[in-house]
Amino acid sequence: MANYQSVFERKETKYLITYEHWNKLLIELRPYMELDQYGKHLITNIYYDTPSWFLIRHSMSKPLYKEKVRLRSYGVPTKEDSIYIEIKKKFDGIVYKRRTKMQLKHAERFLTHQNELESVSDNQKVREFESVLSFYPDLEPAMYLSYRRLAYFGKLDDDIRITFDQEILYRTEDLSLSSGSYGKAILPENHLLMEIKICGAMPVWLARILSNQQIYPTKFSKYANGYQDYLKKQEEPTMEVNEREVFSV
Repeated sequence: MANYQSVFERKETKYLITYEHWNKLLIELRPYMELDQYGKHLITNIYYDTPSWFLIRHSMSKPLYKEKVRLRSYGVPTKEDSIYIEIKKKFDGIVYKRRTKMQLKHAERFLTHQNELESVSDNQKVREFESVLSFYPDLEPAMYLSYRRLAYFGKLDDDIRITFDQEILYRTEDLSLSSGSYGKAILPENHLLMEIKICGAMPVWLARILSNQQIYPTKFSKYANGYQDYLKKQEEPTMEVNEREVFSV
């Protein structure tokens, strides 16, 4: 069964699939994969960035190396609940993720450089995060992202993980995990996001299933799609009416 690790190193491949494909996939995956003990669960995130959105703009330029900084919770936490601080790095197609637990109220202060290390038991990890944060002295909350996930793990090899994300929502205001899950949907209609996460090579049985279903990899970053939608909203002309013009007609 799944457990929430603090260190990850793996390859992640994304697929946008229809619900029709999903239903067929679940049948074919049944001999090889099992649903984790959490069932369908809510994942909430606050992504941190600079005022100029440097991290996501750099990520979208398709560099060899990129990184993201975020808070993550499973469900909607209170300020007193423990959540995860995560730094996700990607180098040459391989994802490396480091995370540690901290109370939400302390984590929010920590990521804005108001350190409260006395509240954290694993200071070594926090020091590692501090070295990354030192590059971004103006880091601030930038985007809220939430989604409902079903996660499956290999019956014979639990290094194989397949997740299905639905109801992906984003917002750029009210940026606290404790504010609850709401925002604008960014998935195409009648689609969900599948991710295959593997430490080694894809097994033959999984490659065969994907080929038979004609399911192919795609590029879909939740954060990048939210950012692109945010930019579109910024570019939309305002519909404000000048009162002087109204009364002069």
